[in-house]
Amino acid sequence: MQYPNTLRLGDIRPGRNPRKYFDPAKMAEMIESVRTQGVIQPVLVRPLEDGSHELVAGGRRVRAAREAHGDDYAMPVVVREMDEFEARSLALIENIQRDDMAPSEEAVAAAEIVGMCQGDRDEAARQLGWTRAMLDSRLALMNCSASVLEALNTRTIKLGHAELFAAFTKEQQDKLLPVIVKEGHTVADLKNVLERASCSLAAAIFDKADCAGCQHNSAAQAEMFGESIGTGNCTNRNCYNEKTEKQLDATATGLRDEFQTVRIVRPGDNHTRIQLVAEGTKGVGEEQAKACYACQNFGAAVSGLPDSLGKVYKGQCFDTVCNMKKVAARIKSEKTEPVAAKAASAGGSSKAKDATKADKSAAASPAPEATVVAESDRVKTYRVALWRKALRREVSQDAALARRYLLAVVATGQARSIDAGPVNTVWERLIDDKPAVGDFGKAATSAAALDADAEGKMMISITLSAIQGVDVSYLMQMCRHHKLDLAKHWKLDKEFLELITKSEMKVVADELGLRSAMGDAFKKVFAKSKPEVIDALLSVDGFDYAGKVPKVLKF
Repeated sequence: MQYPNTLRLGDIRPGRNPRKYFDPAKMAEMIESVRTQGVIQPVLVRPLEDGSHELVAGGRRVRAAREAHGDDYAMPVVVREMDEFEARSLALIENIQRDDMAPSEEAVAAAEIVGMCQGDRDEAARQLGWTRAMLDSRLALMNCSASVLEALNTRTIKLGHAELFAAFTKEQQDKLLPVIVKEGHTVADLKNVLERASCSLAAAIFDKADCAGCQHNSAAQAEMFGESIGTGNCTNRNCYNEKTEKQLDATATGLRDEFQTVRIVRPGDNHTRIQLVAEGTKGVGEEQAKACYACQNFGAAVSGLPDSLGKVYKGQCFDTVCNMKKVAARIKSEKTEPVAAKAASAGGSSKAKDATKADKSAAASPAPEATVVAESDRVKTYRVALWRKALRREVSQDAALARRYLLAVVATGQARSIDAGPVNTVWERLIDDKPAVGDFGKAATSAAALDADAEGKMMISITLSAIQGVDVSYLMQMCRHHKLDLAKHWKLDKEFLELITKSEMKVVADELGLRSAMGDAFKKVFAKSKPEVIDALLSVDGFDYAGKVPKVLKF
């Protein structure tokens, strides 16, 4: 498709420019330049479904052109096809790599990129070209109050001030900021206050029984800052932080029996999670929501932020990009429905209000039940090990079958998967001599001396090594061709149950028939701790565990 080289400026929709502050002097210079020479470097836009175009990169040039020439100006453009996620990512990276971006704006942009990387800060730092320390320093600014960020944007305070402010609650920040600005206190002054007064015992989430008589429990000396900082603080910051972290870990650990993913969220993790809802403007749809409950990225967040320390948020999606695409797909699907069908099913504005209420109360609502067992990395590892073990066990009983499978493995280019180590062990046992590495003649002579039975054992050992080493996709092909019956090799065990949540155990119990076998005791059992639930599921009187395999373990 041929795209235009210019577009009428007024026809370009605003994009998602992460910049909020534009230096007045530099902006004036750009406007004057554009007024006399026009825009030399094209801006980047993307085409939308309705035929319009949205700005992706070049916000300052657009501002300058509009000021200098108005909406009828023929704006030079580069048009590129991209989805919403690609546009957002490119806009963030493009802006953040410019050296005149405010640190607070860098923090907001970096936090979005961390979200797009599913919370992987190392990957986000790589994309930004930053060190991990630089990234963490910027992300810490995300805990600054709006007034502190504004002061940083306008250069009223220094970056060092803002980094220290981030350790306080937003209420404390807003009380301290006017004092810092009015009296001209240095970064060192603020650091001194932080060290003495930020560890509020009233806000502590750990058991404070040992703090009552501690020598570090004292009222903060606040003569410099009046009533900005309250009393009853711990002056041993290291001890305070250590106890806080232990309590956060304990809270997270208590949730891992219930959810697939549990994370402690820190400043800068703003975009790494989103409340999963079925309806409303951010809803993924009823059916999709059910599937999301079983996703390995579904779970709970424990706040490590000063303003909500220790608070638990259940029903979180930790793949915000996937969630965004699901919401977009739901909206697109609804737009294509006939108007009459939409009117019949929408239920009016009350439905939207109900969704909004549900969204607000989601943090305190019970966790939704899983509908399937999530294919987490741990479950996948367990499952693949089961497939390899079962197939190896059956092939080891039939030398002719092993020979056929080995020929097929070699013929399909999978010989590289054969590990010589286990094969050499069998060779040494059969021939009573170590294999001659690099000496083909000696090895061939030794192989010729093998009788039929020993040769068959060697074929089996080579095939078993291949089964252990082939890629998972190829292993699945082997299992399906062999018509491997996992029921002959597996029954419910503690190792498997420990890999899944209590909610997922209910799914397994339904699939295997355990819920019916347990009757009225089933609900009572699941009110207990995870270890007690596991013991109960593995000791149901009269239940035949043999021959029953849950869907998540099948190939």
